[in-house]
Amino acid sequence: MTRVVVLRLTQVALDLAILSMALWLACFLRFEGEIPQQVLKRIVFLWPYVVGLQYALLVVVGVRRYAWRYVGLREAVRIFLAIGVGSALLASIRVTVVALSQERGYAQYAYLPLGVIAIDFVLAFLGIAGVRVLRRLTAEQVQVRKRRVPATRATRTLLVGAGQAGLMVAKEIANRPELGVLPVGFIDDDPVKLGSAIHGLEVLGNIEQVQRIARRVGATQAIITIAEAPGPVIRNISDQCRRAGLKVKVIPGLFELVGGRLNLTRLRDVAIEDLLRREPVVLDDAAIAGELRGKVALVTGAGGSIGSELCRQICRFQPETLVLLERSENALFEIHRELQSAFPSVPVRPCVGDVCDAERLREIFEQYLPEVVFHAAAHKHVPMMEWNPGEAVKNNVLGTVTLADTALAHGTRVFVMISTDKAVNPSSIMGASKRAAEVYVQALAVATRTRFVTVRFGNVLGSNGSVVPIFREQIARGGPVTVTHPEMKRYFMTIPEACQLVLQASAMGEGGEIFILDMGEPVKIVDLARDLIQLSGFRPDEIEIAFTGVRPGEKLYEELSVAEESAEKTRHPKVYIGKTTAQPLEAVRQQIERLRLSARSKDASRLLSGLQEIVPEYRPTASSRGGRDRQQEEPESKASLVAPVSVSGTS
Repeated sequence: MTRVVVLRLTQVALDLAILSMALWLACFLRFEGEIPQQVLKRIVFLWPYVVGLQYALLVVVGVRRYAWRYVGLREAVRIFLAIGVGSALLASIRVTVVALSQERGYAQYAYLPLGVIAIDFVLAFLGIAGVRVLRRLTAEQVQVRKRRVPATRATRTLLVGAGQAGLMVAKEIANRPELGVLPVGFIDDDPVKLGSAIHGLEVLGNIEQVQRIARRVGATQAIITIAEAPGPVIRNISDQCRRAGLKVKVIPGLFELVGGRLNLTRLRDVAIEDLLRREPVVLDDAAIAGELRGKVALVTGAGGSIGSELCRQICRFQPETLVLLERSENALFEIHRELQSAFPSVPVRPCVGDVCDAERLREIFEQYLPEVVFHAAAHKHVPMMEWNPGEAVKNNVLGTVTLADTALAHGTRVFVMISTDKAVNPSSIMGASKRAAEVYVQALAVATRTRFVTVRFGNVLGSNGSVVPIFREQIARGGPVTVTHPEMKRYFMTIPEACQLVLQASAMGEGGEIFILDMGEPVKIVDLARDLIQLSGFRPDEIEIAFTGVRPGEKLYEELSVAEESAEKTRHPKVYIGKTTAQPLEAVRQQIERLRLSARSKDASRLLSGLQEIVPEYRPTASSRGGRDRQQEEPESKASLVAPVSVSGTS
């Protein structure tokens, strides 16, 4: 016989032996060792039937399929259910037989005393579950001994946050001695937890006492074990721990903790995203699933920062097919490979193509017939588009027009355009081109059945070409860190948060809306630079911050909405809606056609005039007109910032 067959037979024999021992021990305990002759006969007669019933129920609920070394709470519940049902059946037989037969004849051999049944239930459950727990503990101890790192090399660590995530971290550290982490206690601000022990680790005090506690226990490192704590909390903990001389790390985010899974190899230093983190987004998953599950979805710009994260989020809702449209072959290759590995059950189709290529778009739409389109492809760098205005118009405006017309012609049900805060009272080519695209999408929404909606938000932390990677590169070189202006402010949100809210808005849109995401409070870029310098392990005076002047097309302050849009709250606290009066579709199409002709020419003034015809509020800077750029001052009368109202959790 093979080793596997021998193992299975041994497990069956052990289970049967435990059930038998439980029955006889229950009888012995019930009658304190003096079993009446009549009862003894019953036990001998019923023994194989009782054990056979209990084992059959264990098989029915699937206990036999579970590997012993990985037994957990779920398996224990199944064991409890099987043994409990068996005991309930035996008790029912006992009551029924006594009621009908008055214990005459052979009927007296058909039941067990209730006391024996109750004790047998407890002993059988403890025995069947206990032997599996013992197997798991033995296997884990063997693995721990193999991977154990000498205590002298382990880093003495305080765990900040004695909640569910903290418990998971403590368990993972105990099972992963090769990490070289020696937890010495918890830090938590909840006074109820003070002095209690969690997974063998004592809660030693609150964050204000961390310096004294670290000296007492000899800790040199702290791990923040609070999943999705808001930015101000992370900032306070980081500051307190650094003052105590502790190196600070943070656990992965909430999405990586789903289902009780935690990979401590992804433990990382505190990042700027953590300091600006807000309350986690709560999504209406049912509404989003209704839009995406079983549907064909297409994402343009699928290899970019926003597009790739949208793809990851969409795959969570099990679409019938996800089509990736991207003109960068390498970026498309990377996101396709990642999605295939992370979501093997979702058919993902990579398509190399450009939103400006009408023939290629027609091929893709005819082949896949996407029902939901997320349009994330765009040129986004403001100064770069000031130098290349024709390309901004071709990609951001004409590409959107081509894609929207193709989607409309092929019966797409929902079209979501990703826009930007720079489209509000634009001063740059990039912002004006995105606003022109918004105007066209809104005009289509009124005149067609397809639900065309726009989602507008500000800067996304860590996206390709954004300020944070640039600052990190400059700090790594020793500085200086270049900031355009000491008063420059921007709205920021993380990539996952932005994409979650885009999906939420797509499920809420009826057509023609401009959804405005709550970006929290604007952040000074110079403050962002100082935070990054400190997070990189330097004092503020060790890395120089140099101010270089406002770049072509930039504003000191970005806006998310204008007063005319009458932005209002929606049913989601972080999504607002602004409804402008859509322009007649034919008039917009004529304006777009004139803009198309302007883009083909090399006359910059003609191009700007074409943009201003569609976007009258566009005020080009001197650089856009070919002159010398002038720094902008904060406008005396700013447009209404309706979206970033005060809500809990903003940083």
